[in-house]
Amino acid sequence: MQEKQGTMIKIFIDEKPFDVEESLTIFNAAEQNGISIPHLCYHPAFPPEGTCRMCLVEIEGVPKLELSCSTQVRDGMKIFTHSDRVEEARRGVLEFLLAEHPIDCPICDQAGDCKLQDYYDEYGLYDSQFSEIKEKREKKVEIGKNLLLDQERCILCRRCVRFLGEVTKTRELGVFQRGNHTEINVYNGQQIDNNYSGNLAQLCPVGAITDKDFRFQTRNWFLDSGKSICPLCSRGCRISIDYHKGFARFPVPKRVYRVKAEYNPDINGYWICDTGRYGYGYLNGSRLEKVLTNNGSKSSDVKKAIEDAAKWIVRLCHMNKTKNIILVLNTWLSNEELYLIKKIFNENLGVKKIYFVDLPDGKGDDILMTSERTPNKRGARELGFDLVPFDLEAINKKTDMIIVFGSFMALQYKNTELYDAFGLIKHKILFTPNTGEFTGLFDLVLPVSLIPEKAGSLTNIDGIIQEFTSVLEPAGDSRAEWDILVEMAKIINIDFKYYKQFLSPDKIRTEMGKEIPFFRK
Repeated sequence: MQEKQGTMIKIFIDEKPFDVEESLTIFNAAEQNGISIPHLCYHPAFPPEGTCRMCLVEIEGVPKLELSCSTQVRDGMKIFTHSDRVEEARRGVLEFLLAEHPIDCPICDQAGDCKLQDYYDEYGLYDSQFSEIKEKREKKVEIGKNLLLDQERCILCRRCVRFLGEVTKTRELGVFQRGNHTEINVYNGQQIDNNYSGNLAQLCPVGAITDKDFRFQTRNWFLDSGKSICPLCSRGCRISIDYHKGFARFPVPKRVYRVKAEYNPDINGYWICDTGRYGYGYLNGSRLEKVLTNNGSKSSDVKKAIEDAAKWIVRLCHMNKTKNIILVLNTWLSNEELYLIKKIFNENLGVKKIYFVDLPDGKGDDILMTSERTPNKRGARELGFDLVPFDLEAINKKTDMIIVFGSFMALQYKNTELYDAFGLIKHKILFTPNTGEFTGLFDLVLPVSLIPEKAGSLTNIDGIIQEFTSVLEPAGDSRAEWDILVEMAKIINIDFKYYKQFLSPDKIRTEMGKEIPFFRK
C-alpha cells in the first residue's frame, strides 16, 4: 500500500524551485532533490539534534543561519546552501572541530571514508590559528567486545549514545564532563555487550569508534563493495560486503574484510546484528574449488561430473528405481533452486524421500535476529516442501542413490555413523561449497557457490521475497546449484524444451510466478 502524500508546497533551494511535502525539514527536502548538505551528527534513524552545526543554511528574510536538519520548510521559502555566509560558517565549524582533533589520518581506519576529511577538502583548506597544546585524551579505550574508542578523534556527535538509547535501549554509553573536557565513555566501566554493538563503528563518522575485526587489516580504498543478503538467520537483512580483489604480485590473506548494514526500510532499517556482521568467515575458508571423485582425485572437468551424475539418474529411471533416491536439502538454497529440485526430482522423476538438514535454531531477539539460522525456510514452505528432518533410518538396503545439498549433515552426525549408513548405497552425490572430512563419504562431490557468489531470491520469515545478485567471484570451479540442475535436467532429457529456457534465475522466477502466485513479481 502506498503512503498517502502530504500537502505539497513550493520552495526554492539555491534559486531553483522544488515542490516538496510541507512536513519535511530543509535537509530532507534538499536530499530528496539530490542536493547534498554536509552533516556529522544527523542520522535519518534518529530525531535531529543539531550538535555538529555543519548543516547550517541561509534563509531569505531570516537574520541568523538555521539548522537544516531541524528547520521545517514553509511555502515560498528561499534557501541558500552554498552562500558566502554558509561556507564561512562551515569553515569556522570545521576549525573548531579540528582544533582538538589528532592529525593521524595515515593510521586511522576511517581514512578514505571520513566525513571530516571530505568536508575539510570541500570547505576547509584554511591556515590554522590554533597554537595551544591539544587536550590529551585517552586512546584505545576498550568499550565493548569488538570496539575500541579513540577519544582524541571523537567530535561528540552522539550518534553512538543515541543508538544505544533508542535502538538497543541498553544505554551503555554516555556524555561525561563539561566544556573542553567533555567525552564519550561507558558508564562505570560497563562494556557494550549487546548483539548490535558493531553498528557503532559503522555509525561513527570520524573513526573514533573502531572495529577490532577490521582495525589495521587493510585500507578503504583497496576494497570493492557489493550488496547482498545476510543468510545467517531468516530475517534476510540487506548487507554490503567489502572485499579485496588482491594485488598482481602477492595474494591477500582473505578476500572478504568487512560486512556492513545496508538500508532496507522493510526489513532491517539501517542496522544488522553482530552475528551477521562478524559471521562472514564462511566466505573465506575451507572452500571446495575442484570436483572430487570417489578415489579422492580432483578434477577440473565440472561438465563431465554433471554428465556422470545425470547418467546415474537416467539409469535408475530406466530401471524404474527413482523411488529409491533420497534427497537431502537445506534452506540456504534459493527459491529458484528449490523450485528446480522439486520440479525435476519430485514432479518429473517421482522422488518421494525428500528431507532437510539445516543449522540448529538459536536464540532470537526483539530487534532483528530470529531463532531460525537459515535464510529461506519460508520460501521452501511456500514451494510446498514439508521440511521433514533427515534421519539415518531413512536409508535402507533398497536405497540406490543419495543426493545431498550442503554439509550441515556433518554437524548432526559423526563421520563414522554416516560411513556405516552410506556403505551400501551405490551412488552418493554431494553439492557443497566446503571441503572437509565429510566429502570423503561421497562418490562425486560438486563445488557450488555461496549466496554472495550467485544470483537468485530468498524469502524471509515475514514472507518478503528479496532478489540478490553475485558480489564475489565463485571459488575455483564452483557453480550455482540452479545452473548445475538445469544442465542435469537437459541431460536427463525429461522435458528438454522446458529446462532449456532457464538461462538465469530471473527466468526461473518468472516461471515460478506462473505456477505459484506467491512468487509472482
